[in-house]
Amino acid sequence: MDFDWHVSGLTVGQVAERMDIAPSAVRWYADNGLLPCERVAGNRRRFFGDVLCRVAMIRAAQRVGLTLAEIREALAALPEKEPPAPQDWERLAARLRDVLTQRIDHLFALLDEMTPRASSRAES
Repeated sequence: MDFDWHVSGLTVGQVAERMDIAPSAVRWYADNGLLPCERVAGNRRRFFGDVLCRVAMIRAAQRVGLTLAEIREALAALPEKEPPAPQDWERLAARLRDVLTQRIDHLFALLDEMTPRASSRAES
């Protein structure tokens, strides 16, 4: 991806192309409050300089399994209409690591519950 990450005024199609996602996904993110934008002539959306970073953050959060509400909450901590600073990225990364660790711990606990115990085998 060789482009300016902080360009302002991108259209839905430009965001979609640069981030390799469907235009409908860009509109859905905007409609659900994840991508702030302004409306210009013809009711077309124009996005602020933070849009590409926000899409990258959304996609990372989705891969971890955050809900829409959790993603919205995480993005609410970012400065509005401005590119995120390195500490914003680190804060999100720390949150995603915490969520992943909790989910992994939960999966290991489930695996332990499903694993037959030696004592139960002896009783059979």
